[in-house]
Amino acid sequence: MEDAEIVYKVTELNAEIKNILKSAFNNIWVEGEVSGFKKSSSEHFYFDLKDENSLISCVLFKWSAQKDLNIENGTLVKVLADISTFDKQSKYQLIVKKIIPITVGKLQIEFEKLKKKLESEGLFDDSRKKKIPPFPKNVGVITSIYGAAVKDIISIIKRRAPHINIIIYPVKVQGEGAKEEISNAIKEINEKLSDIDVLLVGRGGGSMEDLWAFNEEIVARAIANSKIPVISCVGHQTDFTIADFVADLRAPTPSAAAEIVAKNAEDLITHIKQIEKRLLSALKIIYHRIFQRFSVFVNSRIYKNTFSLIENKVLSLDNLYERTINAIDDKISFFSNKLENLNGRLKNLDPKTPTKKGYAIATIKNKTVKKSSELKEGDEIKLIFSEGSADADIKKIYK
Repeated sequence: MEDAEIVYKVTELNAEIKNILKSAFNNIWVEGEVSGFKKSSSEHFYFDLKDENSLISCVLFKWSAQKDLNIENGTLVKVLADISTFDKQSKYQLIVKKIIPITVGKLQIEFEKLKKKLESEGLFDDSRKKKIPPFPKNVGVITSIYGAAVKDIISIIKRRAPHINIIIYPVKVQGEGAKEEISNAIKEINEKLSDIDVLLVGRGGGSMEDLWAFNEEIVARAIANSKIPVISCVGHQTDFTIADFVADLRAPTPSAAAEIVAKNAEDLITHIKQIEKRLLSALKIIYHRIFQRFSVFVNSRIYKNTFSLIENKVLSLDNLYERTINAIDDKISFFSNKLENLNGRLKNLDPKTPTKKGYAIATIKNKTVKKSSELKEGDEIKLIFSEGSADADIKKIYK
């Protein structure tokens, strides 16, 4: 090794690069469109600043942020910043000191315009969204075969639910012709593969320009017209596209979409095992309770003298029989006396009863004569005795 040769440690080299960048690019103004804007749990802001050809990462610490900061993706801004490096990733970035919105970017304007149009037509309404089947057998995937997204989807589904059939429909997901390929794929699968239970439509992360095919109206309407339920899975957690709003369900990433369609099989197995465990535990408790009761019974006086189990019942039955017989006798006597009284009253009401005491009943034309004024001289009457009857003529009437 020559004496003049300098050997840097990695940390030392990164520190040198940082010093060079900071001294060369200090308090500079940079203009661009905001993308991937997010606020961390520690309340710092992270985003990319981009133009038509490239982007640069930015961080705005909470102590530098304006109180009335109102920035969203697509906003055109200019920032006052220093260039620094993030040593652990050998990545340079802007440390933003001040951020000033200029106007909303062209793509963001187009995004909001189409979003408003489709929303007014009801394409985002929950009422028109189809339910995702809980146990899909056949899953269609519309994405690029060259990206990491398709590999993640296949890996997760096969690991969690190997019984699911995966049908890959390769398409371009960015650039010229992407929107036509995606929309045509959705239409063709609906027409030719009716046994598909659910469609995953999406791609991995990227800039707003990279994801723009999923913000096109032709893709949105193809998703809305799909008879097969569609899960939109475009980009990362913070990325939102028109496809997300129209789809029956939005997954934050392609991997999350794969977990949604495959989660039920894995969760069901876990759930069944938990039920089985609880059931066995409950059966053990029941067994021990029954065994304890059986042990108490076997050792009891009743078990040793089995007749004692029924002797009280026999006595009770015998007592009941006696009470029943006595009650029946009492009832018979009561009704017999009542019948006798009724019979005596009935006899007293018999019109022939007075004749047995020597009286006679006088009738005229089969009508009983109650008063002498009912008769006149010369009438023929009939006298009824207790035994037999006689005819008589009225010679004189006494009142």
